[in-house]
Amino acid sequence: MNWISNFVRPKINAMFSRRETPENLWTKCDSCGTMLFHRELFDALNVCIGCNHHMYISPRQRFTNLFDGGLFTEIGMVEPSEDPLNFRDKKKYVDRIKETRKKTGETEAMLIVEGKLGRSKVVVAGQDFKFMGGSMGRSVGNAILAGINRAIMIKVPFVLFAAAGGARMQESILSLMQMPRSIVAVQMLREAGLPYIVVLTNPTTGGVTASYAMLGDIQIAEPNALICFAGPRVIEQTIREKLPDGFQRAEYLLEHGMLDSVLDRSKIRNELIKILHILLKKPQAISADLEAPIKLNPQS
Repeated sequence: MNWISNFVRPKINAMFSRRETPENLWTKCDSCGTMLFHRELFDALNVCIGCNHHMYISPRQRFTNLFDGGLFTEIGMVEPSEDPLNFRDKKKYVDRIKETRKKTGETEAMLIVEGKLGRSKVVVAGQDFKFMGGSMGRSVGNAILAGINRAIMIKVPFVLFAAAGGARMQESILSLMQMPRSIVAVQMLREAGLPYIVVLTNPTTGGVTASYAMLGDIQIAEPNALICFAGPRVIEQTIREKLPDGFQRAEYLLEHGMLDSVLDRSKIRNELIKILHILLKKPQAISADLEAPIKLNPQS
């Protein structure tokens, strides 16, 4: 009996307890190496509490914290044919798309939704860097067009969170065509007299930077976000010179007049509400700490 109690039972309990313990409870900060508990990281919107490094956040998690009550509705779009060029590198393009969809749970690199932000109706687009580097293909172009058409239809502002490595090479010239296509869509929004606000996150590069990501009426960026066309490593190898520290980072671009502001992720929601109220000529939202209500004596 002692052998069962002292050896067998603890082994069984340990085996089952390991299975019941959730994995990935801790995440290592990409910048400072601090180990972050998953709940603290989630509450901090995936920002390191040690060094303020802004890590990857999915569009869905971002939108849940952005919209009033975390409520939003997805906007549908026209789905293009998956692989008109029959592209293949180490894998077939269609197989790579299927794997990425299974891994991320998303159908494409951009999510388009609508909801209320500070009681103002808006259409918002968010790029997912984990979906093939947030690369811009025909589906992303269709998503931008669908979002802007919806914004024009219901006469509301359009907000875009950019995060991309550029054009999707698997779609070749069809991907590059999304650059002028998205620029025309932004111009349609401008002609309708509707605000276009862009939030640049890490990284925003290539053809995305050279098109819709830098055309906002207001340009905001998250701290230390890499924002460029060609990356610093490519430039250094081309010109064979060392670039300045922080070159092409958000703070550098702000200093040189390319951005309107650089904001921590936790402050972006309130800043967007403030900007929207100004652009839409609405009274500024008022927030304050109110005293607890006085409890009335039911006998009085």
